[in-house]
Amino acid sequence: MIAFPKVIVALLLAASCPSATAAAASFVQSPTSSSSIGSSTNHHLIPKTTTRLFASGGAFENELGAQPPLGFLDPLGLVKDGDVQKFDRLRYVELKHGRISMLAVVGYLVTEAGLRFPGDIDLRGTSFDSIPSGWSALSAVPPAGLIQMIAFVGFLDLIVMKDIVGSDIVGDFRNDFIDYGWETFDEETKFRKRGIELNQGRAAMMGILALMVHEQLGVPILPQ
Repeated sequence: MIAFPKVIVALLLAASCPSATAAAASFVQSPTSSSSIGSSTNHHLIPKTTTRLFASGGAFENELGAQPPLGFLDPLGLVKDGDVQKFDRLRYVELKHGRISMLAVVGYLVTEAGLRFPGDIDLRGTSFDSIPSGWSALSAVPPAGLIQMIAFVGFLDLIVMKDIVGSDIVGDFRNDFIDYGWETFDEETKFRKRGIELNQGRAAMMGILALMVHEQLGVPILPQ
């Protein structure tokens, strides 16, 4: 997988379309709470779907991710009707694309730097070293390899990346199995870390698009 990031990027982006496996509802931050990620104000988080289906006007302005300098930005008016379930769905898609893009940026830079798996990619002797980085990998990977990657991504999207236990946080796929110390954090720290993930994902979505465009323009991806 390290040998051909553009294939992974293309397949993962294709598989990231919203499906019926959306995570359960997130939390709404109390209007009395600060919208800043680094605020010391206690965030009173209320399960969305258990309290209401439609939020009052301006309720999303204090939601996770609405922070300076733009604050809450909805130029297309997608959630102006206050539909909480729609907001949760859009937040789920945003998180999903952000996570995929973070992996894509790392894979893109790693392969551009020349790192490859040892050995061959197929039984015909096609070595990992022979697979170029970037867009060229799409035509260099054997067809059987592309099929395997499509199947693997589909498996992850439809079977693995699901909220089975009904978490109160959108995009929480731990399912009472993996924790990594999350439950040891206080609510303020959890809120801050969720904001960090959201912002990193937003930056990565812009970053992977920029990397692909720069490659097509012939601009060096890494310093020469």
